[in-house]
Amino acid sequence: MKIVIINSGSSSIKYQLIDMPLNEVICSGMIDRIGLETSNLSYVTNTTKLEETLPIPNHKIGLEKIAKLLMDETVGVIKSTNEIEAVGHRVVHGGSAFSNTVVINTEVKDKIKQLFDLAPLHNPANLEGINVAEEIFKNAQQVAVFDTAFHQSIPVVAHKFALPNYLLTENKIRVYGFHGTSHKYVSEKAIAHLDKNSNIITIHLGNGCSMTAIKDGKSIDHTLGFGPMNGLIMGTRSGDVDQSVIFYLVNSLGYSLEAVNTMLQKQSGMLGLTGYSDLRDIELNAENGNVDCQLALAMNAYRIKKYIGSYSAALNGLDAIVFTAGIGENSSYIRKLVCTDMDYFGIKLDESKNEIRSKEIREISTTDSKTKILVVPTNEEIEIANQVFELLKN
Repeated sequence: MKIVIINSGSSSIKYQLIDMPLNEVICSGMIDRIGLETSNLSYVTNTTKLEETLPIPNHKIGLEKIAKLLMDETVGVIKSTNEIEAVGHRVVHGGSAFSNTVVINTEVKDKIKQLFDLAPLHNPANLEGINVAEEIFKNAQQVAVFDTAFHQSIPVVAHKFALPNYLLTENKIRVYGFHGTSHKYVSEKAIAHLDKNSNIITIHLGNGCSMTAIKDGKSIDHTLGFGPMNGLIMGTRSGDVDQSVIFYLVNSLGYSLEAVNTMLQKQSGMLGLTGYSDLRDIELNAENGNVDCQLALAMNAYRIKKYIGSYSAALNGLDAIVFTAGIGENSSYIRKLVCTDMDYFGIKLDESKNEIRSKEIREISTTDSKTKILVVPTNEEIEIANQVFELLKN
């Protein structure tokens, strides 16, 4: 079964064409920096590797570009869209409506749209991917895999807010958790590497960031909550902020609620602190002496350290921390900031190992580090493909 996987992030699209159940990747690539003049596109097959910098203003144009490459007469890997039996879509927020992988129909799309307000940077992009894919792959079954599903195991003591009870029972306001496909994938890889069920903290760092406390393979707590905005400092999202700041902005400074929402979602985080949303730009400027960038990186790492401490308590022990996603896998700078002065938690970084780049799972802790420090490349697309295949194989 040939399955196209479309993973539309807030500013990126990752895609793979996978032959299942072999888990054979026929084609892969991504587009990042969507919305900028310097968007990067990659397209990789067994015989071709293309890289291009071009303006891609939105997800629709990006997805259309990907589809043309897949069917290109020279570098394409399929002759007809009829070869594709299924398209698997990562959808960020499933709310209380979805706890499992589902075949997409009009009702599913309507519910995804109803959740736009809870994931305004993601669910619209996810739905756009679905609509474009329906136009391109007309005979394929469209399937949604939800980021929130892995976190359904979070116990009520952790997923319930200290709000009036009816807001949970009637309005389903609770911690849902996100990046579930990534946290599930890398935690399973880490457990296999450690060869035991363990207390693990997975640290997913990209334009969106989150951490999960995982006990024996199950999510028990997570930094993102009702929507994907709190917790860690992200590319454009603030992460944790004192709620009273919101009331002060509205009541005393005259901001509208819409303006505050836009600020917290799209103008804060690393962008608000530095003027840049891409960590590569921030690190480069920090190395060149930009004080704002240096402080923002220190704040970013400090927030991660705080959650390592709290989740170590929630787990009652810590066997490993796992760095993953674009920043987690590639930024030795951030990993070093996070792991410095963490001896109390048994975290000791081997700086030479930290500088090694690899697409394989690797340990970057010292030999005497009580807590393992792992870098596990995520592959949300393979995880999505596995779930799509399991749903459709019968």
